[in-house]
Parts: sequence; structure tokens; C-alpha cells
Amino acid sequence: MSKKTNLLKKAKKAVSVFWNGKPHEERRLGDLYLDKTGLYKHREWRGFKDTMYYFNMIWLYNYGNMVGDIVKYGGGLKALPLFLKGVWRYRWLGQTYLPVMHWYDRGLEGMRGQALRASAWHYRAMTSETIRQFMRMLAADQRLGGSKELYDRTPAHDETVWGGIFYPWRDRMDDVPLQMIPYFVTCHVNNHTVLNYIDAAQSIGLPGDPCPMCQAECGIFLQDDVPEYYPFVVTSNEACDGSVGTSVIQDWMMDRPLFAMPQPMQFDDPLVQEHCAKEIEECWKFIEEQSGMPMNMEELKKNLEEQNELQRFEWEKWEVAANTDYYPINGVAQALYRIYQSQDGNRKIWHETDKKVKKILEKCVEKKINSFPMTRHRVIAWSCAPLYYSHWCTWAYNCWGLNCIINMDSLMFNMTIRTDTYENMLKDMALYHEWAPMRRMAVGGMNHIFELWEYMEKFHCDMVMMYDQLQCKGMQGVHGLFEDEFRARDIHAIWMPHALPDKRTVSRSEIRGIINDYMTTIMHEKPLDPTLLEFDDSEGW
Repeated sequence: MSKKTNLLKKAKKAVSVFWNGKPHEERRLGDLYLDKTGLYKHREWRGFKDTMYYFNMIWLYNYGNMVGDIVKYGGGLKALPLFLKGVWRYRWLGQTYLPVMHWYDRGLEGMRGQALRASAWHYRAMTSETIRQFMRMLAADQRLGGSKELYDRTPAHDETVWGGIFYPWRDRMDDVPLQMIPYFVTCHVNNHTVLNYIDAAQSIGLPGDPCPMCQAECGIFLQDDVPEYYPFVVTSNEACDGSVGTSVIQDWMMDRPLFAMPQPMQFDDPLVQEHCAKEIEECWKFIEEQSGMPMNMEELKKNLEEQNELQRFEWEKWEVAANTDYYPINGVAQALYRIYQSQDGNRKIWHETDKKVKKILEKCVEKKINSFPMTRHRVIAWSCAPLYYSHWCTWAYNCWGLNCIINMDSLMFNMTIRTDTYENMLKDMALYHEWAPMRRMAVGGMNHIFELWEYMEKFHCDMVMMYDQLQCKGMQGVHGLFEDEFRARDIHAIWMPHALPDKRTVSRSEIRGIINDYMTTIMHEKPLDPTLLEFDDSEGW
């Protein structure tokens, strides 16, 4: 080959890289990281169009809207000093709000085209709803001189109590979960913050072997890190009965009117269904007594029907994900958005986001755009996920071509709620409440735990990422049963040990090592990007 021809070839490739970005096998994303931190030495070049989109429509757009949302949900410019007070007062607020764009970077790493756009809209919605919640907290917070009127109209509830319980008052009150922002969002954005709360719970003598989720939520109260924004509260037994000990402490620390509405385990029993429905009615009476406001049945029905719209679009997305290669949402965006949306309940931001994503989804189907062309295996993730490493699936696709199609928690609330009669509505609401996060398919009985096989077939998955929450007594008890089934069905399953929010038990590096070992020794495959095999992000957010 002549020198001139070689130079011309290099020039063409340089132009192609500038416009389109490097091909997947040449990206070397691991070379971008600063040692230990997981931060970038410089920005990833995704090609001209996608890099400009990321800079303008993700970085600049979200930074602008993060300030705009504070003003919007905090009641005007006066919200800015209130927000600064909140950052100074509450540990979790500053440590998750300030690095939030790094959360985007991790979850969207390597994404191109329509996948980049659709996934980013999901992240934007979660960011906006998070700001709405904590600004309502701060605006009503009596510690920070918040409004007494807002305080009286801001009931609180455990994060696993479905927000739909408060639908009959959404026209006059605005319910805000106690732990969803201080704990759940914290884990995903900055996995260091929650460790302080776990240590606080153990420091008073609580054992370290129950679920660290319960310990962390208790530690938030022990550290006096919950705003004083609510006059009464509705609680549950969280994901499992391992929370009983910490619930007692939280009740003591809250010291205000409380209604306990635990989610039953044997929810397939008709008598349990009837009991749960009555419990919802008793909860409504409690809210009426505490707020002095009668429930509005029309408001309840309106919100339920709007929530059903969200579910119907979710089914559309699942249909595309299950039966085509044109699904434009990556695994982490899909899972986090779905569990946040379904548990938080009907909110305007979810409808706005679904409209944007629907256009992208229809474009991908119409033009047959494969957003994940390097897919080697279609993966279903089952059981309870590591909250400190929810973006593992982004890494797994970039490194190995493992495409996480669906997550167990996404499938928890697979239903619409009838509104034709009061009896049907109440019955369906009871079932929805019972299908709480980590409840239906984790401790809901063998027939629900083994729904894995049905969904694996439905979504045409050939591999399972089996989450192994080391401190979850329920799922630990069926570990061997899953092993037997995997062997009998000849299913490739990678067990991912973790401790929910506590990265110190099993690090992210250890998780990657387990996947690497399986893919090389069992699957005999080579990585798409060898630079992602080993790197140190032990100090990373």
C-alpha cells in the first residue's frame, strides 16, 4: 500500500471517528477513568452529533433544569436560600444533588443515538421528581422555618407504601415518602452517603446481619437527618419483616400519629385480600381524622385512570423489548424509572416523559433502529438489585455485550386498576399495595419467585443475572432451589452477591470480577472492550 493511500485511509477514518465516534471494539472506555474515582480524565467522544446532544441536552439542559426545578417546586426565588439551608443541614441532600450529573455519566456511558436520548429522558424525570420531593420537604420543614400551612398538608409515608393510597387528597395535599430521597436515591447517586446511616444503626446495638436497607433507613432517623415536614405518617413493614426492629426505633424517633399498614406475604389468599382492602379503608379514615379533610372519590378515580395510562405505555415498551431489537432504553434507566414511577404514583412528570420516549420508541420501530447492536446475550435480572451498583448493566453491555432487557422489580406492578365499581377498585388497590418492591417475587411464595421462567421466555432472554442479596433471609432460603432449576433447564445464570446499599460487603470491582470469570471460563467469550475488565473505582461515587 502506497504512503498516499495509507494517509488517505487514515484521514477517512479520522473523519468517521469525528462524525460517528469510534466503533464499539475501539472505544477503550476504561482508559478514560482516573484511578480509584471512576471519574473521567476527559469526556467521552461519542461522535459529533451525540457529543453535542450530550453536552447540550443532557449536561446543560439538566444543570439548568436542576436550578429551575428548585425555583419551580420551592415557590419562587426564595427557594434558592432555602435549598442552601437544606444542603447545609441534611447530609444526604448535598451529597446526592451536587454529583448528580456523574450519575448520568455512569448510567449512560457508551450510549449512542436513540438509546442515549430515551435513557436520558428517564434520568431527567427521576431528577425532577426528586427535586420536587425534597423541595416540598424543605418548604414545609419546621426546622428551617418552613410554612406551617404546607406542613399541615404534607403527609409522610414509608417509601414502600404506594403513593396511590393518598390519591383521594392529591388535590389538597401532597404526600412525600420519608426515605425515597434520603435513602433510595442516595444509594444510586452517591454510594458513600448511606454507609454513615448503616454505621449509626449498628452503633446502638442493632445487629449487622439483617437487611442493610432497614438499617440505613433507621440510621437516617438516628442521625436526625429527616426534615420535620409532616404532621402524621403511614408506615409499612418495608420489603420484609426484617425491618420490625428498626421500625420500632423509627416510630419512637418520629413521635407523631402513625398508621401501620404492613404488606402481607400470603397475598394470594382471598381472606388476606379482604383484610388488606379493609386496612386501606381504615388508613383513609386515619388520614381524614388527622388532616380534617374528607376523601375525594373523583380525585382517586382520576389519578388511578391516569396511572393506568402509564402502565399501558409500559406494556407497549415491554412488547417492543420482548419481540424486537429496536428497544432504545438501557437496563439501568428502565429499571430505576419503572420502580420509582410505580411506587411514587401518578405524577405529571411521568406523563411528560412517556410522551417524549414514545416518539423515540416509535421512531426506532418504524425505522428498525437497533440501539444495542453489540448484544450477545439477552439478560433478565432477578431478585433484589445492588443499589450501590445499579449501573452494572451499562458496564456489562459495553464490556461483554450483555444486554439487560428487563428487571424483576420492573415487573412487580404488572396490572391496571379497575375503576368501574368501588369494590373492584378497592380490591385492585389492595393487590397493588401487596405487590410492593421486593415483595411479590422475592418473598411472595414459590409460584411468584419462579415467575422468572415465564418472563424469561416472554422476553426471549438466554441468560439470568441472579442477584444474591447476602443479608436477605428470604431469597437466601431458595438459593439451592434456583440452582437446581438452572441446571435442569440448562440456563446460564450468573450469581451476583451484594448487600443492597452497602458496598463494603461486596465491592463493585468484585461484582465485575465474577461476571468476567463467568464470561471467560464458562461462556469462553472475549470482551468487546478489554479496558473495562479491571479498574479501581473503590472511591467512586
